[in-house]
Amino acid sequence: MKRKVLAMLMALALVFVLGACGEPAEDGAGGDAPAATTDDAGGFVQGVTDDRVYIGNTVSTSGALAPVGVPFQAGINAYIEMVNSRGGVHGRQIVYIHYDDEWSPERGLAFLDGLINDDEVFAIVGQFGTPIIGATFRTLVETGIPTVYFAAGTGVVYNENATDGNGRNTFPIQPVFPMEGRVFAAWAAGTFEAERIGVIYTSDDAGEDLIGGIRQEAAVIGGLEIFAEQVAPGADDVTAAVASVLGNDVDVVIIASIQGTFSQIANELANQGNTAPTLTTYVNVDRTQVDLVADTVWGQYDIFGSSWVDMSAAELDEFQEWIAVVSDDEAFLTSSFAVTGWIAMHAFVQGLERVEGELTWASFIDAMESAPVANPFGSAIDFSNGSRVGTQDLALWRLNPDIIEGWEPHLPFMSMEEILAR
Repeated sequence: MKRKVLAMLMALALVFVLGACGEPAEDGAGGDAPAATTDDAGGFVQGVTDDRVYIGNTVSTSGALAPVGVPFQAGINAYIEMVNSRGGVHGRQIVYIHYDDEWSPERGLAFLDGLINDDEVFAIVGQFGTPIIGATFRTLVETGIPTVYFAAGTGVVYNENATDGNGRNTFPIQPVFPMEGRVFAAWAAGTFEAERIGVIYTSDDAGEDLIGGIRQEAAVIGGLEIFAEQVAPGADDVTAAVASVLGNDVDVVIIASIQGTFSQIANELANQGNTAPTLTTYVNVDRTQVDLVADTVWGQYDIFGSSWVDMSAAELDEFQEWIAVVSDDEAFLTSSFAVTGWIAMHAFVQGLERVEGELTWASFIDAMESAPVANPFGSAIDFSNGSRVGTQDLALWRLNPDIIEGWEPHLPFMSMEEILAR
């Protein structure tokens, strides 16, 4: 049964991972990929035959993170099923090998080594979760294996000038916190006409990356004063930080933290009489967070969150058709986590389709940079000139506890230039 949902730009929020059980997934081929070679032009090749291309990842699809990992992997499988049923890409079927890292950086790194050196896959698609990415990113860069989609906002993947040997083989799709922070500064100045910006950020990677992006773009825009206070992740008492920020008569407040601290900050802002519009990361654009703050916030000040996935997009019908082929779980039909697995594969396949002639790591990377990569549920990502900053065009949603989704559209997808022009 197919269902459409209100245009909810759901976040692939959780800087979490997905997985399956430490063995190759059923659709994997563990071990029968072709040996690595070098083509006539000197391009490195592995995991490619005349009729197959092998990809892999590690995602924890068992245990506590299964509610995230299982639908994410279902989205990957659904897109592969669709492509393979139509003859593959340039006559090649996609073979997907998956391992369960059980949310362990050590296991994630060990399995990545196996995927690259034993299974000899052509590419990694859907590297998932801040701890795993943190443990494996250097290996990905050093080996040069094409890596499409990082399911986390971690700034470790952020690179404005990637070069060979320095991340040119990596392609972040979903928003990356430093980039999102830059967009926050643009919204503050361009949409809310702010000159004084208050920021409450957490002393973790998410908070540090967000405040870094805010400060970077504020310096470019000019004329903005930043009043920032740091709190510990999960802090129960944020009274002093909130009081300090509000004491500066700020025009806009930015809550630069993910779930676990967002609600404490939002509620304390209400308790101290905040009326300034408040921005927060896409990670918090979720009904569960609305329920934690609605009683104190609603009616006193507005909270706006960024989003990058439009679940009302035209491709939803096709997605639902194929997700039903690989899973009988009806919840996956409207799962933003399943959609993001679909988005990851959609980006990878675009690269494959663009390659003319020999498929090598070098030719694939060139193809990904040759034109913006479309996101069927959002805006395109431009990887040209070494840009590895994730989605740059974001939409803005407004918290509204009176509707089922908890968030309603406020502004459509826009670039920073478009935001500032308003």
